[in-house]
Amino acid sequence: MIDHISIPTEAGSFDAIAAGPEDGRPVLLLHGFPEAATEWEHQVATLGVLGFRAVAPDQRGYSPNVRPEQASDYSIDHLVGDVVAITEALGWLKFDLVGHDWGGAVAWWTADAHPERLRSLTVVSTPHPAALADAMKTDEDQHLRTRYMTEWRQTRVTERRMLENGGRALREMFDRRVSPSKVDDYVQRLSEPGALTAALNWYRAGRPGGKIGKIAVPTLYIWSTEDVSFGSTAALDTANWVTGPYHFEMLEDVSHWVPEEAPEAVTSLLVEHLNAR
Repeated sequence: MIDHISIPTEAGSFDAIAAGPEDGRPVLLLHGFPEAATEWEHQVATLGVLGFRAVAPDQRGYSPNVRPEQASDYSIDHLVGDVVAITEALGWLKFDLVGHDWGGAVAWWTADAHPERLRSLTVVSTPHPAALADAMKTDEDQHLRTRYMTEWRQTRVTERRMLENGGRALREMFDRRVSPSKVDDYVQRLSEPGALTAALNWYRAGRPGGKIGKIAVPTLYIWSTEDVSFGSTAALDTANWVTGPYHFEMLEDVSHWVPEEAPEAVTSLLVEHLNAR
């Protein structure tokens, strides 16, 4: 049973989905672009049945009540700050953190900045940011895979191109790997005034001011072989950026949209990781 809740913070109220007993072990799940909290429906529901308290928020820009206009308001410091604010509003002193795509990047940076708050870290698709930065410099394949990030930092021409023809460009990103009803929902959400610009401001906010270090938190990293955004160079190098207990899982023949394309596999790996801590 999934509930829809609102989480009040100083930045505004975040919409979220949640499941499980209020006193269950807390797990926060962060979505990516161009999705929403509902990408984690399978994981949230299962965790709830198993007695965890699982919460997946619509992040900054995706929650209508937390949608500042300036690109600078979407810097990694703000995004990590949202994780802290959300968990404090929920009364969680320590929690397990899960992230996919951009949510994965936020999860890595949160683990670096606030390791004392995390019981464990699970990241899907997104390599450690330092591993990705190195690969973008040294690996031509990875450089080409992430060229879209530069393009999306451009003006509102990007928004117009993504939303024209019923959001065809957004729909094509999913390459028929995600259910049509889910894709319809994502496109509808991002078609709201200002929503897509807010989501793209994550790319336009600029590079993080500081450097991320090695992660001491127990970490599970799940990467899929058919990911169009992140290649094997950064994925394999991620092990060199984790000093705590580390497990790398490679899913064959799965695209970038791992939590929805392979929900049972992701949930099983996640539960195993959580139960080991």
